[in-house]
Amino acid sequence: MPSNVKILLVDDNPMVLEMLRRDLAELTSPVLTAADGADALLKAIDDPPDLLISDYDMPGMNGRQLMEKLKGRANTARIPIILVASKNDISEKLKILQEAVEDFLEKPFFLKEAVAHIKKVIDKIALEKLTRESAGESTVRGNLVQMSCLDLLQSLEMGRKSCSLAITSNNDRCDMYFSEGQINHATCGSLKGDEAVYKVLTWQTGNFLIDFTGSSTEQTITRSTQGLLMEGLRLVDEANKDNVEA
Repeated sequence: MPSNVKILLVDDNPMVLEMLRRDLAELTSPVLTAADGADALLKAIDDPPDLLISDYDMPGMNGRQLMEKLKGRANTARIPIILVASKNDISEKLKILQEAVEDFLEKPFFLKEAVAHIKKVIDKIALEKLTRESAGESTVRGNLVQMSCLDLLQSLEMGRKSCSLAITSNNDRCDMYFSEGQINHATCGSLKGDEAVYKVLTWQTGNFLIDFTGSSTEQTITRSTQGLLMEGLRLVDEANKDNVEA
């Protein structure tokens, strides 16, 4: 199920623009496009997107100038921005902008890898939108159709959230506790710690509840959140291969 994170995609190369638009449209809707910085500026001011992805090296108004103009306006100053640039431009010209942009996407890139990179930011913004929609409440509810377990855990890590997370699927329940985006404690039935997290990564359906007042002083986790996800996905892949061979 695509998220409702509205993207404005900016690139003067029509082929790159269409390829990214097509693949990102499978993740979220709507995905709007602009062929240059001036057009993007007008579109962003008229209807601010949830995320702007812009090429840096464009004729006329480049991606950095577009970003600076958007940051200078009250209604567009908080739009997260991903700048697409060469490795040299990122290290030599854009490094000072690290605090101002959401992320950099290095080019040239493989489309599949670029979309996977952008998806992490989309998921983070989707979770932030759910949180804003629950304004005044300490909890956020959703389901695993909206956001998978993997996406949910990555979003909490990227957002450096401190909270408790309860995920239920059929009659099973997993409780996890985060501090600054890192899981410190998890339980799932008789499982505890790393094994509880690996278990929940196999769940395809269910509901989740994030409580931003929840916490735990227990430390049963031995890896970083990213380390848990990488190891959990490896274990899932191995189990799937064993099932195919059997």
